[in-house]
Amino acid sequence: MFDFLKKIFKGSDSKKTESKPPKQSSAPSKKSSKPIEEVKKKTVTKKTPAIQKNKSKLIPAKTKPKLKNDKTSVQDQTVESTEQKTLSFSEKIKAGLKKTRDAISVNLSSLISIKKIDQNFYDDLEMTLIAADVGYAASQQIIEELKKRVKQEGIDDGAKLKQLLKVILTELLQEIEKPLIHIKQTPFVILVVGVNGAGKTTTIGKLTKLLLDEGKSVLIAAGDTFRAAAKEQLQVWGDRNNVTVISQETGDPSAVIYDSMQSAKAKGIDIVIADTAGRLPTQKHLIDELAKIKKVIKKFDESAPHETILVLDANTGQNAINQIKTFNEAVTLTGLIMTKLDGTAKGGIVAAIAKENPIPLRFIGVGEKIDDLKIFSAEDYAEGMLE
Repeated sequence: MFDFLKKIFKGSDSKKTESKPPKQSSAPSKKSSKPIEEVKKKTVTKKTPAIQKNKSKLIPAKTKPKLKNDKTSVQDQTVESTEQKTLSFSEKIKAGLKKTRDAISVNLSSLISIKKIDQNFYDDLEMTLIAADVGYAASQQIIEELKKRVKQEGIDDGAKLKQLLKVILTELLQEIEKPLIHIKQTPFVILVVGVNGAGKTTTIGKLTKLLLDEGKSVLIAAGDTFRAAAKEQLQVWGDRNNVTVISQETGDPSAVIYDSMQSAKAKGIDIVIADTAGRLPTQKHLIDELAKIKKVIKKFDESAPHETILVLDANTGQNAINQIKTFNEAVTLTGLIMTKLDGTAKGGIVAAIAKENPIPLRFIGVGEKIDDLKIFSAEDYAEGMLE
């Protein structure tokens, strides 16, 4: 009887001991450490399938928020694209000049925050402008004018000084602010020249769209007979704009442009945009060929080409000045188009051109879309660089 009660008593003690393993784990004895490890191991083994099962159930719950977020992001992108479409003329230019503005504004903001307008301030400001490819001559002119007006107006406030800088820059840029407008003579011939890689073909496509939006009819002459696939690329832009592209399998670029002028006259087309082969200023034989093209055009119409535009890549910086000089000597430039301004911090080159070669800047490229070629505005450009 007593033996039976002892067994029952021992059994209840053992159950109590096993039900409290955490208390023993804090300071386990050598004997009890092994059993505790085994209990833990068994517990983990038993719970693992349950955890995996729970995880598999949670996967759809996690993917739902992602799908929801993805849908939201698509909606956000749609809203953003709608906002981009509704950007004003000046806002589009400002957005395109972001890299140039960032390059200038960081240094300009730190200079203005000093609130001490002395010679060191002007020296640092001049270096900031030169770094943005405003050029030495243009930077000096801007600084000298700024000094004079700061003294006259007694300016000691950074915000007012920045505003004055924008006014002075605008006045300089107005030297080349002459839009290509009031086209009356038909066919009006626009000869497009430039170096390889400047973006002539793309610019012609965008210019065609811009002129079509103004109610003009356009014909494109594929006068670049040297570069492979040049006429095919122009044809793509022609199809996109629904305009005719005149080309030849092989032949003289002068003949292609001449035929295009005849076709435009017969069909009553308003504007002929004539592409030419890209060439470097150092390639004198190709530069001389431009002069030949111009002579052939004049045989059809003594006043043509009515506009000779040089396409410049903003990324070339100060080299653009040399290109202007060389092409101007060969064909007498009447206008410029500056491309790829949205991808460079060297937008100040426009100010350098205004100072050193004040040929009208007709249009600027501020993006990759077909409607990202904009009429140049001095005030909008200055604001885009500084604000």
